[in-house]
Amino acid sequence: MKKTLIGPTGIALVALTLVAAGCSSNNNANTAANTSNANKATNNAVSGNTDGAATGEVEKIVVGTGTQFPKVCFIDENGKLTGFDVELVKEIDKRLPGYEFEFQTLDFTNLLLSLETKKIDFVAHEMEKNAERSEKYLFNTVPYAHWKTKLIVAKDNSEVASLDDLKGKKLLTTATSAEATLAENYNKDHDNAINIVYTNGAANDTVSQLTSGRVQATLGADFTLSLIDPKSELKAVGDALEEADVLFVFRKDDPKEQKLADAVDGALNEIKSDGTLSKLSTTWLGADYTK
Repeated sequence: MKKTLIGPTGIALVALTLVAAGCSSNNNANTAANTSNANKATNNAVSGNTDGAATGEVEKIVVGTGTQFPKVCFIDENGKLTGFDVELVKEIDKRLPGYEFEFQTLDFTNLLLSLETKKIDFVAHEMEKNAERSEKYLFNTVPYAHWKTKLIVAKDNSEVASLDDLKGKKLLTTATSAEATLAENYNKDHDNAINIVYTNGAANDTVSQLTSGRVQATLGADFTLSLIDPKSELKAVGDALEEADVLFVFRKDDPKEQKLADAVDGALNEIKSDGTLSKLSTTWLGADYTK
């Protein structure tokens, strides 16, 4: 029986600076979800995907993710690793008989480094594709979500509605995140006008820092606000600063990684076509963010 496992304990990810990125905290993620090879073979016979099925050979794949991103990758009340990205990866695993997926939870800032050093085989953590990342990493081609990045401030903050309003003020973000890159690129063109504060704190710490006034803003995807701010203490302001597809990240210039990315794309096309992807998004994120 093929299993989708959670690998060795990793450092919990996320400082969601509301965003695309982040989760951080220590965790013991020792959960397993078993998948039947017979069912997977049947699914792939129907879809025409026979990679690895004919010979019976199964390649183990380690998937890097986090545990502190609410509704995306987190540990539930039963100690189970779950969420939108986690359940999507499990669904992809079911449809690829030639692979066996195992989760490895890590601090967000270590995900890409772990990919480079071959400790994991791909990253599943709502990763935006941008120019900087594309220079170093391989992305699959079929997006599984799409989001718009906005400024997030405390609900009573009436002074900040754009990046220009943050001159001399503090912006909270997670190192190595797409949002951090956005802020850093702004500073390059504006004489370091914004005081960027990097954090690996959990989502509730982000809310606390904003509502207490220790920082004046953060950056976040449109869907994350309701996930990390259940008490509605924050608000999104201004126009979208960027839009991006969300994809999985693989090692570049690696034939095996390219083959894996292609296989993932094949499974994603099926998952999109039969409505499973939209259903997962609505279940976990509250709406369909897959288009």
